[in-house]
Amino acid sequence: MMNKDRRTIDQLRSQRWYSSPDMRGFAHRQRTQQMGLRREEFMGKPVVGILNTWSELSPCHAHLRDRADAVKRAVWAAGGFPVELPAMSLGEVMVKPTTMLYRNFLAMEAEELLRSHPLDGVVLLGGCDKTTPGLLMGAISMDIPAIFCPAGPMLNGKWKGKTLGAGTHTRKYWDELRSGNITQDEWVDLESRMTRSNGTCNTMGTASTMTSIVDAMGLTLPGASSIPAADSGHTRMASECGSRIVEMIWEDLKPSDFLTRESFLNGARCYMAMGGSTNAAVHLIALARRANVTLTLDDLDAVARQVPVLANIFPSGEYLMEDFFYAGGLPALLKRLEGQLALEARGISGKALGEWIAPAECYDDDVIRPFDRPVTPGAALAVLRGNLAPNGAVIKASAANPELARHRGRAVVFDNHADLVARIDDPALDITADSVLVLRNAGPKGAPGMPEWGALPIPKKLLAQGVRDMLRISDARMSGTHYGTCVLHVAPESSVGGPLALVRDGDEIELDIEARRLELCVEPSVLEARREAWRAPSPRIDRGYTAIFQEHVTQADQGCDFDILQNGQRQDEPEIF
Repeated sequence: MMNKDRRTIDQLRSQRWYSSPDMRGFAHRQRTQQMGLRREEFMGKPVVGILNTWSELSPCHAHLRDRADAVKRAVWAAGGFPVELPAMSLGEVMVKPTTMLYRNFLAMEAEELLRSHPLDGVVLLGGCDKTTPGLLMGAISMDIPAIFCPAGPMLNGKWKGKTLGAGTHTRKYWDELRSGNITQDEWVDLESRMTRSNGTCNTMGTASTMTSIVDAMGLTLPGASSIPAADSGHTRMASECGSRIVEMIWEDLKPSDFLTRESFLNGARCYMAMGGSTNAAVHLIALARRANVTLTLDDLDAVARQVPVLANIFPSGEYLMEDFFYAGGLPALLKRLEGQLALEARGISGKALGEWIAPAECYDDDVIRPFDRPVTPGAALAVLRGNLAPNGAVIKASAANPELARHRGRAVVFDNHADLVARIDDPALDITADSVLVLRNAGPKGAPGMPEWGALPIPKKLLAQGVRDMLRISDARMSGTHYGTCVLHVAPESSVGGPLALVRDGDEIELDIEARRLELCVEPSVLEARREAWRAPSPRIDRGYTAIFQEHVTQADQGCDFDILQNGQRQDEPEIF
């Protein structure tokens, strides 16, 4: 991989646009000069795209305009020609009904932006949950030199002497407000205390889970994912991305040159040690399929059984990403995993993984735990199977209540999210702390878009009794910042006839995390009769992108990518007329 001959300018794809002596080449050079650039500023130079997901409705990315400038100055200094292109921004909190509906949209946009423009390489600016997999799915499919530049986590939040984590404590204090333990004034005061800088969630939510995973896979500069967004080192990292991408273009170092099954397994090992979000189970499989690498839920479960949670970060632990950075960051964590990793794997730095983590040190053994002193007894992920989830379901065991790890209870079923909202706090709801909350029609096709509805709220009357966790089951997802005994991603989903569609109020459901088992305790003959009576719901939306999504999205165990994009085929370069 690293022994390729250095390319010459005539071998770069941008020169199909710029070096041609015909009328089309003239027009490309002419229009570039129309923007005020001198011919000497772009001719004979590698063209670097900067795909920027900055948006004023994406607060986690509010600083990415400045980071794009840092990338540009480094590209100019390295002899390249930088061009910034906007890409769809998926601000997790603001985008409705769910950013997951648009992850594949961003992946398609990224791929087509790269293919249709005269770009030799790209720096991808993102970080909020779906932007990392979306941008990289597109870049992997396009397969030109690419670096992911993570947005970085926000700084720690503080309130009344307590450390606050974005998302995790939103849910916690919402329950405290509903149960009357904090006042409305305190709730308002909390709004300005949790998120006090640019950057992604400072907990081990999906954002830091995914950026850490792709860091371990070699798709970022080594250790880039741990640098807080507000740290000046983050700007310097972005600048270094600009320098490195120019070298990668000359080296012709593409994702296909280093993304192997071992790369993805390294990412999975990092995922488990970080105590990462269950969302990563969907995104990792989608990324692997784009890279023509076989990766399944069973592979992730096998890794989870071998790698304990070592990062002591909310919601599984006690600290936040800023503390993780000061403790040594991702290099220190990977150093702790040295015996588990494929150390020969390489990435965009050109160095073997073992080489770049060799000098790493841990400066706080409580934040990044030794291998023999994990944060929790439970794994970051458990893949469950049984007659309720024949193709798999997942649970974040490290953030679940150990007392519910083996549980049997009566189902209380909600047919959709509107039904849940309407009835969950009804004093007449027939429910106890031992009941099992079930939400269906919340999956990829059914919602549509598989929103983060899986952390079903505890009924208000049970909150008043001191209940803070229950077994909850759905075909939805859950925010990585949340916690609780929540079984998610049940596949097949209910709207396509999965067994979740057959559950009735009062049915008993049994969970055994250790045995990886999820069972609906109903006679097969009864389930068969219910299945014969079941009718598929009509698609909720029949026009536009959402209609395309519902037609082509795969199930959670297959990555929720579009079936037409997972065949591994590369599109031809565009013809130029």
